[in-house]
Amino acid sequence: MASRAVPAFPGFLQRLPDRRWVVVGAAFLLGWLLFAVVWLADRRTAPAEAVPVKAAAEPEAFEPLPRPMPAGDRATAAPPPARSDDAPRLVEDAPPPAPVPAPADAAPLPPSIEEPVTPMAAEAVQPPAPLPDQSPSPDYPPAAMRHNESGTVVVEVEVDAAGVPVAVEVGRRSGSRELDRAAVQAVSRWRFEPARDASGNPVPGRLSVPIDFKLE
Repeated sequence: MASRAVPAFPGFLQRLPDRRWVVVGAAFLLGWLLFAVVWLADRRTAPAEAVPVKAAAEPEAFEPLPRPMPAGDRATAAPPPARSDDAPRLVEDAPPPAPVPAPADAAPLPPSIEEPVTPMAAEAVQPPAPLPDQSPSPDYPPAAMRHNESGTVVVEVEVDAAGVPVAVEVGRRSGSRELDRAAVQAVSRWRFEPARDASGNPVPGRLSVPIDFKLE
């Protein structure tokens, strides 16, 4: 009769199904222990990451305080106060006197007797007149003759006390520029008998001179 093999751990297999949660828990704990050992070994062998270090701010430079004076030295004494005679004084200038306005109703002063008084011009009672031998007739302008221009020009003349014309201008035009110009040029060369006042003295005067331009 053959003999049966006896297990090495009798009773272990019979108790295994009843305590399988103990085996599972022990296996789980063993796995965590192995993970912790491996993680710690890798952490020690891995190089540490360089952490940026912030540069420290440079210390602010301060001027050194002056050393205390020795006990034997004393501070410079302040100058003695100025005497009342030497104290500065405020000098105020007196304001200039205000001008006195002249009264509004003051009458104007009469002119000085030393100033020359311009005599009033005497009024002419007799007008000036052209001198026959010194009042030639004007020449007929050739351009006006070619265009058959004719007419009468009235020339206004101002004559001084010597009988010389001082201002000559056209008082009434003839309609022809050439005729007006010829009349003014002719009268400007004339000489006149000056005007006379009530006493018969020569005085400046004014007269009108008509000049006719007619083609024959």
